[in-house]
Amino acid sequence: MSHRIYEGHGDPVCETRPGLTRRSFLRRGVGTAGGLAAVAAALSPLRDFDASEMSVAGFLQKHYKEMDAQEMEAALDRIREQVEARYEVRPEIRDIKPMDGVEFVYALNLSRCIGCRKCVHACVAENNQSRDPEIQYIRVIEMPRGTTDVEHGDHHYERATVPDEDHYYMPVQCHQCANPPCVKVCPVEATWSEPDGIVVIDYDWCIGCRYCEAACPYWARRFNFTTPKIPKDKLNPNMSYLSNRPRSQGVMEKCHFCLHRTRQGKMPACLEICPTGSRKFGNVLDPNSEVSQILRTKRVFVLKEQVGTLPRFFYYYDERDPISGYSDEAKGGQG
Repeated sequence: MSHRIYEGHGDPVCETRPGLTRRSFLRRGVGTAGGLAAVAAALSPLRDFDASEMSVAGFLQKHYKEMDAQEMEAALDRIREQVEARYEVRPEIRDIKPMDGVEFVYALNLSRCIGCRKCVHACVAENNQSRDPEIQYIRVIEMPRGTTDVEHGDHHYERATVPDEDHYYMPVQCHQCANPPCVKVCPVEATWSEPDGIVVIDYDWCIGCRYCEAACPYWARRFNFTTPKIPKDKLNPNMSYLSNRPRSQGVMEKCHFCLHRTRQGKMPACLEICPTGSRKFGNVLDPNSEVSQILRTKRVFVLKEQVGTLPRFFYYYDERDPISGYSDEAKGGQG
């Protein structure tokens, strides 16, 4: 029998409530607001919401968990047409389901990360994130040695060369929590935790209230205040419904462990680009996987453990502790 990494806690169940539709929620929320554009304007914090981005078919579709294969294919056809009309590229888009017996976790070696930010930009390219303004799922924090308090870190460091000897580097992205506060606060269940541990967002169901952004302790969610801009020649045509298909103005997005890749046996784009091998990814339910071995044998910690989110994103380090700058042997010698 397989055991989840947080045995005894389990994933919060996000079941769609009987009779709940996005339409019924919006009707309750805006009363007599007339028309689709009025609904969007009433709920959006945007002054210049472009209601033309909203399609009637997308707005009226069922919740993702209630859609049958035929309804999903109709949604995918709609997305293909929208992408082709905007970018002049016919995408390869599917609804890729989780694999049985898989729970993904990420482990990041702080001893090796040099703060080069290659992971940041590989993620942007792979996941069709807006370039103007540029939306980034990963932020790399330059941390002074001697602390793990991210409040002392620099999110916007600029250096001619990295790493700096007085600092270490802590990349932060969605931690795919087993107890995700973002899921709990979403009023329309547009975000939920999948069986393989990935917390996803249905961009067609999101109403842009930004409650999830406020609830996340890891600054992991991004809001599209404007229509995302991607050069036509930079669009990645290999897409999945719940991952890297183009988003619209007024919706949330975030890291999803490149599920269009990882559910197909590939590695996340950020891992593949890393020049130092700092990033490790895999199935924690497989006792022989590299991530399972890391969790058993390395010094591992999670960020903001006290908030009880139970992340699936772990930090670890080798014999040299990057936080103090000392090796284990040297620290032992200091008594």
